[in-house]
Amino acid sequence: MSEIIVSTTSRLEGRPAKDYLGIVTDEVIVGANLFRDLFASVRDIVGGRSGAYEDVLQRARDQALGEMRTRAATLGANAVVGVDLDYEVIGSNGSMLMVSASGTAILY
Repeated sequence: MSEIIVSTTSRLEGRPAKDYLGIVTDEVIVGANLFRDLFASVRDIVGGRSGAYEDVLQRARDQALGEMRTRAATLGANAVVGVDLDYEVIGSNGSMLMVSASGTAILY
């Protein structure tokens, strides 16, 4: 399988869409670790960055984009355009993070 191009733009320069195959999406929900939360709040107080949270965000974003690419490939697409990433805190105490990716699968 060749690499699926992913772009936030509505079209690919020099590669006109031959067919629009539909919307593709994926959501990833990750739970926060109690110790990581405690460490992150201490770092927030002293003004540091939370590397633990940044790593979790990166992994969740990569997973959502990867699964979206897979869904596009099953439709016969070779690109996804108009990609949008959204982040939402969910759960009773905001203990979970949802990363969602959506876009339009195309064949160029």
